[in-house]
Amino acid sequence: MQNTFGSLLTAMITPFDRQQRVNYEQVAELAKHLADRGSDGLVITGTTGESPALSNEEKFRIYDTVVRAVKGKTKIIAGTGCNSTLATIETSKKAEEIGVDGLMLVVPYYNKPPQEGLYLHFKSVANAVSLPIMLYNVPGRTAVNLSAATTLKLAEIDNIVAVKEASGNLEQITYICREAPEGFDVYSGDDSLTLPVLSVGGKGVVSVASHLVGLEMKAMIDAFFEGKIEEAVKKHQFLMPLFKALFVMANPIPVKAALNMAGIDAGRTRLPLSDMPEEMAADLLDLLKNYGIV
Repeated sequence: MQNTFGSLLTAMITPFDRQQRVNYEQVAELAKHLADRGSDGLVITGTTGESPALSNEEKFRIYDTVVRAVKGKTKIIAGTGCNSTLATIETSKKAEEIGVDGLMLVVPYYNKPPQEGLYLHFKSVANAVSLPIMLYNVPGRTAVNLSAATTLKLAEIDNIVAVKEASGNLEQITYICREAPEGFDVYSGDDSLTLPVLSVGGKGVVSVASHLVGLEMKAMIDAFFEGKIEEAVKKHQFLMPLFKALFVMANPIPVKAALNMAGIDAGRTRLPLSDMPEEMAADLLDLLKNYGIV
């Protein structure tokens, strides 16, 4: 199975209303906006979508809402992974039934499985669905690193087609890019490492910053693949302050604040995530003004 997700995927936030309910109308509007602003695909109900704070009922309605809004215009990848294999299979099957284009499966968190457990977990989910799957390695949140060896072993499974690598370990990422079978793609899980990951063989990025600068991100990636390396470097350098500003505290607190400042109704984060402190918000607003975003 070939990966057809594209090079720029946006890890989409989940908008909430003032009562902290999912704002499904705004979910649809944001999905359309991102599809028109450079995103080849949308990753929904992932970390940036506040998946741990969403019920399954909310997740399924989000999948249906986004499918109805942008199916055929951009790829829709549902973040269905959790720390229970049986629950991940159940959610993944439902997402496939609703009509998403792919799945993103995070490394099981908190229970700290060994590498063999990780392999069997992802293999079990892959065997239960027919959709293409992107693995998601983010040890800073899960407390477990999906090793390069385990990733490459999983890459031999037909419908496991990609990995979102947010380990920050370029040595590990390079090894995966070098040894992976044809058709298996590596995505940066960090905006600030997009260009370095491309330079060692990566396919693209699962981005947070693309909520605000999607066209600029897409132009940077395209420039790299067109051999315009100096141009890509300059674009990457230009965007770096924004990349860093969006991660001054737990994602998606800063990007939601930035979207609201830019006139896109993102709502607040759902507890246990809290608001950005006023001083940090003021600094973010100044930066957005410098970029012409507000």
